[in-house]
Amino acid sequence: MRLVDKQAIRIREMFASIAPRYDLLNHFLSMSIDQSWRRRLLDQLNGLGPSRRILDVCTGTGDLAIELSRKGKVIAVDFCHPMLVIARDKVRSRKLADKMRLAEGDALCLPFLADSFEAVTVAFGVRNLENLPQGLREFMRVLRPGGLLAILEFSKPVVPVFRELFQLYLKHIVPVIGRTISRVNGPYRYLAESVTEFPDQQGLRRVLEECGFQRVKYTNLSGGIAALHSARKPM
Repeated sequence: MRLVDKQAIRIREMFASIAPRYDLLNHFLSMSIDQSWRRRLLDQLNGLGPSRRILDVCTGTGDLAIELSRKGKVIAVDFCHPMLVIARDKVRSRKLADKMRLAEGDALCLPFLADSFEAVTVAFGVRNLENLPQGLREFMRVLRPGGLLAILEFSKPVVPVFRELFQLYLKHIVPVIGRTISRVNGPYRYLAESVTEFPDQQGLRRVLEECGFQRVKYTNLSGGIAALHSARKPM
């Protein structure tokens, strides 16, 4: 099976090319269900410790990070500059500069000290990492002992007929709509390929455990179109 090309420079350029219409397409293609999925991730962060320091990795245009700012102090990091420019404008318009900081950096080599955050969150980002285990170990490094990792990602629908319909939608409809609205050919074909290749719910759970995380569990969202994984760094 042909592997999806996830070289960092290609992924960065791809997201830069669709940045202006990224939010519109996300909400349109998911029929705005992605917003309810992000709210489910927020629920995982109830009961954070006193420092309430949160790192949002692969933040894109900052939608999740903005919601996270209600839970604590947030640093949002991404390696795609045009995405961060849009996130910066959102932060300024919402007057959240005292609760959020944006940083340009690579998820595989985060520019933060070890044991710095009580929680690390990633929404629709781990699928794009060139080296998934390396990224997960880097999240482990910056988490405090006992800290929470919460990952929201596309997954595999658990209902057979629904699974086939979802695959048809990904492979044949999403690329056409994505190309039409973004006016860029390729990124939304990559979306379908990367979702298909990515580990399923149990597969991602195993990778997390192999990287040393404990108390790993997941919840299917919308029948498994997406899954929310949570895990803890050992004490």
